[in-house]
Amino acid sequence: MKIYTRTGDRGDTGLFGGARVSKGSARVAAYGDVDELSAAIGLARVAVGAGDIDDALAGAQRELFAVGAELSAQPGKDVGVPLVGPEAVAHLESLMDRAEPELPPLRSFILAGGTEAAARLHLARCICRRAERAVVRLADDPDEDVRNEVVVYLNRLSDTLFVLARLANARAGAADVPWEGRKSARSSDEGA
Repeated sequence: MKIYTRTGDRGDTGLFGGARVSKGSARVAAYGDVDELSAAIGLARVAVGAGDIDDALAGAQRELFAVGAELSAQPGKDVGVPLVGPEAVAHLESLMDRAEPELPPLRSFILAGGTEAAARLHLARCICRRAERAVVRLADDPDEDVRNEVVVYLNRLSDTLFVLARLANARAGAADVPWEGRKSARSSDEGA
């Protein structure tokens, strides 16, 4: 089977179900962002290594494949895979609840960083928020059909990635990087 088909050379692509749409459409943007999120999670998994965090990320990638399949289909078309729903959201909430006792209290905003694994998880979190915004834009179109469960899942996944980033730092003995705000001009002048 050849990878290239030349069918998209004019800037359109086929949805599951046969309809052709512009590659610039909101639907293609939404499932493209979900695909990018899955790739970013895969990159984070390399830094995380084996264990329960990796298991959670592998599960998220499986769910994101289903989300991408749903978004890449003509509305109403059965994609033949189990769709994300309340049980997937409850699973993410359970992961966060189990992680919380290992984390120091959150007393300020934090910056992405600490360990490489945490930084990659924070990047995945940001991509997740972008994917969520793309799906919401798609859902806002009255001509499109997007289940709210997809939005809820992506919202909860971004929270989960934040908690997993903090957990990766905590387990490595690295502190989260607190946001301290901008130093005053007077403090900067004194240091010069």
